[in-house]
Amino acid sequence: MLRNVRLLNAVQTGTKWHRRCLSSSVTNSTIQKRICIVGAGPAGFYAAQYILKHLENSHIDIVEKLPVPFGLVRFGVAPDHPEVKNVINTFTKTAENPRIRFLGNLSLGKDFSINDLRERYHAVLLTYGADQDKTFDIPNESLKNVLSAREFVAWYNGLPGFENLNPDLSGTTLTLLGQGNVAVDIARIVLAGVDDLKKTDITEYALEALSRSNVKKVLLVGRRGPLQAAFTIKELREMLKLTTCSTCWRSEDFQSVHGTLSDLPRPRKRITELMLKSLSEQQPQSTGRADGIFSPIFFRSPVQFLGTGHVQAVEYEINKLVDNRAVSTGEKEVLETDLVCRSIGYRSSSLDSTLNFDEAKGCIANVGGRVLKKQLTGSDQTIDDIEDKYEKGLYTSGWLATGPTGVILTTMSNSFGVADLICKDFHNNIIRVKETKPGLDLTGKRVVSWSGWNAIDAEECSRGAKRDKPREKIINVEEMLKIADGK
Repeated sequence: MLRNVRLLNAVQTGTKWHRRCLSSSVTNSTIQKRICIVGAGPAGFYAAQYILKHLENSHIDIVEKLPVPFGLVRFGVAPDHPEVKNVINTFTKTAENPRIRFLGNLSLGKDFSINDLRERYHAVLLTYGADQDKTFDIPNESLKNVLSAREFVAWYNGLPGFENLNPDLSGTTLTLLGQGNVAVDIARIVLAGVDDLKKTDITEYALEALSRSNVKKVLLVGRRGPLQAAFTIKELREMLKLTTCSTCWRSEDFQSVHGTLSDLPRPRKRITELMLKSLSEQQPQSTGRADGIFSPIFFRSPVQFLGTGHVQAVEYEINKLVDNRAVSTGEKEVLETDLVCRSIGYRSSSLDSTLNFDEAKGCIANVGGRVLKKQLTGSDQTIDDIEDKYEKGLYTSGWLATGPTGVILTTMSNSFGVADLICKDFHNNIIRVKETKPGLDLTGKRVVSWSGWNAIDAEECSRGAKRDKPREKIINVEEMLKIADGK
């Protein structure tokens, strides 16, 4: 950890290599500084916003594999959280800057390579996010009705390719393995009832499926205790306020919590107090205010899925905390369920064989946003040899760089930091501004421009207005392309 901090400080400040770069001849400032950002989600737009403000004479191409922009904001944020999506307004202003060009429907690894980009741009920033799931690697994980939270969210948010997921909601119990905000979002969407969702931008097919859902009980299972739950106080409050379900805590999970309350940091103390208050007000299920039940369960790790043909139960080992770690007690518990969603994190994909991809972490190997040529190993790394350790002009930010951590504001902070590094590398002549090949060869490719996205956006809003919704998302890529082409 200390070595990485030293390396990052060295990269950003005064190494011998920096001084060699600074003493070299000044590059012709009249040449346009060409930057390509791969990925039109929050990480990409925040970086573009920062670069536009701090790097004169720069031009940015934002390349996106889908015909539509905004990534996680469009396809990850819960439909009943429209206030979180307001950041799209800021991204739109960035995209409409004349120094920005949006190129939709272009895929890294299919339509162009990293080498193509590096030949045509002075700097390349990879921000294409995380599109794979982490798994438990336990028996029967491939049983029918064992899904990932990513798939379920993509289904109700209209990500192309997931419209036919058709999660089986005919059973009465859904188990969410993981206790982050994504898991709580799914619990809320399933238990809230369609009346609360009708005026959101949830897909119509998901709304129809949820209206037929028989799910009445949602288990939110975590391997550690209440003090380690990853959901935020905002998400928990929303669940506790639902009139369509009651919250059912296990009192034994809180036996050791009261004594630690005064020593907790304020944010953790507030959420713990809210859980304890809800526990104290808990009514017997038979007198609950509704027939839905939200049941957080702590100190449980799944060891296998049980069922014939489809999942019917999950077997757990019962844990205790040792030095803040979940350690098995050797005891087991089996809880019946009809549907399971893993919500234990995401992984990124390596879309180009030339990338130094860290398979263990599921992200691109980097130091502070600089893409490494190879993994740093050993304890004898010196400050001055870092020139040989990274790919000059190649950067990464967002979940592709850090793993799936934090919220959108976390991504903003990370992307601003990497964008600042890019700007400094231009200013310090570390990135040499010289004539390059023209931008990507778009010959024969069906590219969606920003005006094409505006046409798709207008059509979605028009369709939504007919249903008293903010928009009805178009799911079919071919249909998007025809609308973008004006057909």
